[in-house]
Amino acid sequence: MVPDSSVGFAPADWVLFLLTGVFLLATFAWRPGVQHAFSVLAKRARLCIALLFLLSIILRLLLLPHHPVPSPDVFEEFGHLLVADTLLHGRLANPPHALSPFFETIFVVQQPTYSSIFPLGLGLLLALGRLLSGTPWTGVLIASGGFCACCYWMLRAWVTPSWALLGGIFAVIEFGPLCPWTNSYWGGHLTATGGCFVFGALPRLRMYGRIRDAILLGSGCGMILLTAPFESVLLFPTIALFLVSGAEQWDRPTNLVRVAVFAFAALMPAVLLVLLQNRAVTHNWTTLPLQVSRYQYGVPASLTIEPNPTPHSALTPAQEINYKAQALQHGSSRDSITKFLVRLEYRVRYYRFFLLSPLYLPLIAFFFSLHKGRVRWVAATLTVFVIGTNVLPGFTVQDLAAITCLFVLVSIVGLQQLSRIRLRGVSVGGEICRVLIVLCLADFMTWYVLHLFESPVVYPVLQYETWDSINHENPERRIRVRRQIGTIKGNLLVVVRYSPHHAYQNEWVWNEADIDASRVIYARDLGPAEDEKLIRHYSNRKVFLLEPDAPVPQLSEFIEEP
Repeated sequence: MVPDSSVGFAPADWVLFLLTGVFLLATFAWRPGVQHAFSVLAKRARLCIALLFLLSIILRLLLLPHHPVPSPDVFEEFGHLLVADTLLHGRLANPPHALSPFFETIFVVQQPTYSSIFPLGLGLLLALGRLLSGTPWTGVLIASGGFCACCYWMLRAWVTPSWALLGGIFAVIEFGPLCPWTNSYWGGHLTATGGCFVFGALPRLRMYGRIRDAILLGSGCGMILLTAPFESVLLFPTIALFLVSGAEQWDRPTNLVRVAVFAFAALMPAVLLVLLQNRAVTHNWTTLPLQVSRYQYGVPASLTIEPNPTPHSALTPAQEINYKAQALQHGSSRDSITKFLVRLEYRVRYYRFFLLSPLYLPLIAFFFSLHKGRVRWVAATLTVFVIGTNVLPGFTVQDLAAITCLFVLVSIVGLQQLSRIRLRGVSVGGEICRVLIVLCLADFMTWYVLHLFESPVVYPVLQYETWDSINHENPERRIRVRRQIGTIKGNLLVVVRYSPHHAYQNEWVWNEADIDASRVIYARDLGPAEDEKLIRHYSNRKVFLLEPDAPVPQLSEFIEEP
């Protein structure tokens, strides 16, 4: 088969060509002069913070010709966008709609108010993006660059400037332009930035005891509280352990008390926002919107499972683990310890999201640094979060976002440990580290360049991409329907009719904060008698029927059934 390329290259040829180029450039970069320049740059903290912030944003903007502004597709994204739209209307909750059964949807409550169940943190960021540029994705980009910059700042408190800058570059590679967090509205970066504030402020507090670091500590805790309330509960005991374990290093006990007071004061605005949202959404100061949702709708339906469709012996190992984890999760076994272990066995694969593949070797080397007290605390914090999030019935990588910078720190500490290996007086470890760093750069540059110059010739390669959602699960069906609706003038009412075999996760009923003022209203099909009430209520709108479960979603004029 002749390669479909004017120069005779097949996709694999392009990959090898890019890898070779990166290796050559990296070899040149490790000359003593370049290494010295890197060390000098690493010591200029403000410049490095600005460069890392801009680098993540600019690299993603360069991909816009082939990968435009992301379109929401997952119900969590629509939930956070509803929070942003509600805030832009100048309120924390929306009044309930008179026809609320037509607007029932996932992760949104209709009573006592029409509101998303998610906390305010990401919604505030998305609302800021809309205010600045008209698109909430601007807030996502700002958070992406902010995390990469803050990760370098955090690492400066744990390692030397050169290692910290390398960690910042790793953050750009892994959590920058190709990361699912950057290419969705599901969050991650804001929580991770809060983690940087916390884990960067703690060592500085122990070294200097400054008030500004206490304020950063409290602010970081507040950011995590506003984006991941459950994870913030796991955070507080680890912070207390760090401060108390180094209490002998404080000049006076009053210094520790003063730090705690200022940190608590910086946390208070976030606590107040949580209470105000609870009051506005649930009409109770201490009841979270999520609690109301679970009371009204029960455990999210995404946790239900179907009976095993194939004989047990026909399952692959991964499928078997998955099925066991789900079955145990839903009460098929009363052995809580077994349930916990099986669930952990299944979820451990998701930790790959936080580690670059070439850095698995430094991960092993990290455990040889546990003789140091601070490193043991890092390991203990990671363990607390792994065990704590494993208790949750559902799990996403966003649940571990608060400790993202600690995963980067683990990689850097592991590389440091490797670099100390010497064989007959030769620094073998240093050469190993250089090779691993080059592999990380080569991996990122390969996928980035393929996306930058994306064309049919590289499509066969892109299917092997791991975790980078920029090329996968694009909501093409939603975009097609949205464009079709955009060609119709006037205010519309779109009645969504699902097939009997509809997958509930593929929800299409999503509306803005002010439903009646929206140009397009999406409503559920509840049958002829109920639909007649809906159509009569919106008699001034053109009514269309959307059937999203067809091979190609069908949008047609609505014809009332007798």
